[in-house]
Amino acid sequence: MTAGVPEPTDLPTIACDPVTLDLLEVRALTDVLFVRLRELEEGTAEYSYVRNTLVELNMSLVRAAVQRFAHHKEPVEDLMQVGVVGLIKAINGFDNGRGVEFVTYALPTVTGEIKRFFRDASWSVHVPRRLQELRLQLARADDALEQELGREPTPAELADRLGVTEDEVAEGRIAADAYTAGTLSAPAGDEDDGPLQRRLGAPDRDLENIVDLTALRQILPRLPESDRRLLRLRFVEDLTQAQIGERIGCSQMHVSRLLSRVLSGLREELEGR
Repeated sequence: MTAGVPEPTDLPTIACDPVTLDLLEVRALTDVLFVRLRELEEGTAEYSYVRNTLVELNMSLVRAAVQRFAHHKEPVEDLMQVGVVGLIKAINGFDNGRGVEFVTYALPTVTGEIKRFFRDASWSVHVPRRLQELRLQLARADDALEQELGREPTPAELADRLGVTEDEVAEGRIAADAYTAGTLSAPAGDEDDGPLQRRLGAPDRDLENIVDLTALRQILPRLPESDRRLLRLRFVEDLTQAQIGERIGCSQMHVSRLLSRVLSGLREELEGR
């Protein structure tokens, strides 16, 4: 599995690529390997081998977590690396004796690691390093004070905890806004699960056509009755040229020529206005 690490003979081996295993096989192997991992001394070659095997077996959890953040601008390769760190933390902290499936424990851990990466290293606009650090301090102090006070802390209480002024607290919160700039591809966040961009305004073709429609209402009454009937049969009754020909007693070719003449005349009048 891992270069330079001997493969222990008393451990289960994966004879094929882990991605070819089905879900039940992955879970069964994961359970067996966790039992073995807890019997080994951390830092030994055998321990590293088993843990690396668990990482490879459960990479689908990392891919699933990364997919949730596909709308972010960070490269997928970077998010995968962060996700692997989260997966290793999940493996290190998982207690297989509690009767909880590993996936239930690991997926929130991996997702949390990716969220921390965005919180600590990802910014929508350039923000001075001082404000980036202040934002992190504010986030930690806010959580701690909310637990202590049982309510959301005031700017004055945050300033007192951190030894800064209230103006600096305000600056830190502005920096947080710079970090959390949204994306039009993100869910809208209410009953409509579609992306926000679907909720935004778009050009209304009916409004764009209103000038032409108004002009047509002035032009059409001046057309000969035969021309108005031809347009009604084609665009109101939605007849084909052959059906119109049968209705007015002429060939389809003649109907085509008549329509071309009438439409060309209308187009010239509209463009000349």
